[in-house]
Amino acid sequence: MVVRPDGQAQAPCKVAAQHDQPLLVALTRAFYWQQLLEDGMIASGSEIAQREGLHHSTVNELLRLTLLEPAIIQAILAGQQPKCMSLLWFQRNPLPTDWVAQREVVAGFDA
Repeated sequence: MVVRPDGQAQAPCKVAAQHDQPLLVALTRAFYWQQLLEDGMIASGSEIAQREGLHHSTVNELLRLTLLEPAIIQAILAGQQPKCMSLLWFQRNPLPTDWVAQREVVAGFDA
């Protein structure tokens, strides 16, 4: 439990979040790369990795962020995601592609 300055107790993930810069940068890159792929300007994640000097698994991990439910993306952009939702969390945990399942995962942060 975390006790805020006003004396209210909250679970660690319920603490008001701030903008997570690494996560915002990752979202931006992922959607940019996805657009390049959709427009046919880049043929694959491997080509992106080569051009960016990254490992192909890093590119694939970031591209998964484009599958997030829009409401989750909006929360991240507003800095209102659960505090323990970070780029590192997305890199270490599987992400369901189903938006209902994603909402359940996010709700689990607050449990």
